[in-house]
Amino acid sequence: MAEKKIDSVKALEEKTAACASCLEKKFSGQDGKRHILVCGGTGCLSSESHEILVRIQTLIKEKGLEDVCEANVVGCFGFCSQGPFVKIYPEDRLYRMVKVSDADRIIEEDIIGKKCITDLLYEDPNTHEKIEKQSDINFYKKQLRIALHGCSKINPTVLDEALGDGAFQGLVKALSMTQQQVVDEMLASGLRGRGGAGFPTGRKWQFALNQVNEDKYVVCNGDEGDPGAFMDRSILEGNPVNVIEGMMIAGYAIGAKNGYFYVRAEYPIAVDRLRIAIKELEEVGLLGDNILGSGFSFRVHLRLGAGAFVCGEETALLNSIEGKRGMPRPRPPFPAVKGLWGKPTIINNVETLANVPYIMRNGAAEFAKLGTEKSKGTKVFALGGKVKNVGLVEVPMGTTVRELVYDIGGGVPNNKDFQAIQTGGPSGGCLTKDELDTPIDYDNLVAKGSMMGSGGAIVMDEDNCMVDVAKFYLEFICDESCGKCSQCRIGTKRLLEIVTKITEGKGEMEDLEKLETLSKSIMSGSLCGLGQTAPNPVLCTLTKFRDVYVRHIVDKKCDAGVCKSLMEFKIDADKCKKCSLCARNCPVDAITGVVGKEPFKIDTAKCIKCGTCITVCKFGAVHKE
Repeated sequence: MAEKKIDSVKALEEKTAACASCLEKKFSGQDGKRHILVCGGTGCLSSESHEILVRIQTLIKEKGLEDVCEANVVGCFGFCSQGPFVKIYPEDRLYRMVKVSDADRIIEEDIIGKKCITDLLYEDPNTHEKIEKQSDINFYKKQLRIALHGCSKINPTVLDEALGDGAFQGLVKALSMTQQQVVDEMLASGLRGRGGAGFPTGRKWQFALNQVNEDKYVVCNGDEGDPGAFMDRSILEGNPVNVIEGMMIAGYAIGAKNGYFYVRAEYPIAVDRLRIAIKELEEVGLLGDNILGSGFSFRVHLRLGAGAFVCGEETALLNSIEGKRGMPRPRPPFPAVKGLWGKPTIINNVETLANVPYIMRNGAAEFAKLGTEKSKGTKVFALGGKVKNVGLVEVPMGTTVRELVYDIGGGVPNNKDFQAIQTGGPSGGCLTKDELDTPIDYDNLVAKGSMMGSGGAIVMDEDNCMVDVAKFYLEFICDESCGKCSQCRIGTKRLLEIVTKITEGKGEMEDLEKLETLSKSIMSGSLCGLGQTAPNPVLCTLTKFRDVYVRHIVDKKCDAGVCKSLMEFKIDADKCKKCSLCARNCPVDAITGVVGKEPFKIDTAKCIKCGTCITVCKFGAVHKE
């Protein structure tokens, strides 16, 4: 039977009230059931969370528990290093690192036996206390979910759950206002683009509203490509309806009738859930003609990106949607004046649009209460690298780097020293331990030689070589340059050659000046943001870790033991137990000695520096110099 059309505000209010009641009963247990929520984010799915869900659902059916228990998928819980997650309501009980084999225990011991399975609970690493509720875990205490609204709470494939959680209340309010009033609300909120540049969202919308044209477009940039970044993917996977609503509000504000999602094809789960959401909304009349009887018509289209990093740049993205090669266009004219197919177009990234419904529901003033003077609201970060608590984090702007790394991230593992955190991806820069108390916002990060970017935050410890870090990002940039500008196409390649030369122990002090001069030339001569920011990792590391570069050049040493050409493997004769384990595992027979009689030695001329000897030695006798 087809879903009844929601063709008026009154019909939506009635539907929303019914859905909200069902959701409330679900979480409170008033419906007489226990509800099992299984994480359906990409990270947990890769660790068999779907198989866990299927097993739980099978057991519920086999044991005739349909009247007392129900299991469904939800979006990302964020605490990726502790996944897969299973949450049980109404107790609000969170199980982590669940395996498929634990599904039987959850049904038998918890659902039937009504006992908490303590070994599946999170254990505080400092107090060793078992923590049952998600909100009591330090990782979550300082977080505030606005862009991640509904993620880990609702089933992203069920429209009724999104409606029950407040979906389309923002659109209803927007439709009761004039277009200018909606734009003014965005201006008053202080929302800035979450894609990296931080341009005020309201100003962008104003430019497009001011254009007189029958055809206008809204484009959602879901081409998230920074290494280690997965914010937009998780938002689309966890609550696609929220992002669609944000796009619709933007469409109403500027007078657009069509919106395009541009999402990379490597995000199949996000794409699939987005398709499901679009289909459901079309079926009930919340997408299409005369939405809610308001006279506002809007349709959503989906385009898949082939994985070109440069297509994250807005004009290259527009070319790709149009079927052209993804290369940037000169600006001006800006897309708000002449964008998709030459028509006025606003381009906002996933996280930006995910904030819009909240602003419309709760008011600009409520959103503007959060954050700093020039950076309002919250920011989602993909926190990764050398940090204990890897995952998706949403915190108010102004949260310090120290709070992000230590209070939420749990600090650096294995008692290693924090060295730096890279923000802004390949286009960004790093902050050092002396900058840990920097409040995170757009202007502070730029002032420290970095940038917000889309939200990747990679922590590095004492074992990371900062010259090698710069080399890594340059390799990425060289691969992803579209080649349109000679400064970017050739200049970044020359940068990479110089940095590689330094990591191989062939560098000269003059190379440091060459890096700086060439970087400035690339930044000033490139057409788009990729080339203009490509040298940032080099300039930032060169400024803050110049001594590391000098050590590589003058002393031919990599103290982190990362640059292979500058290190040697040696065996400490006093620690060597003469067991031959290292020699037996060496792939090139570079280790010799006599079992039980003399310490083993490494022939540095033969050694390929693979590290196998360090791995297999049980006595710590092998080390790098």
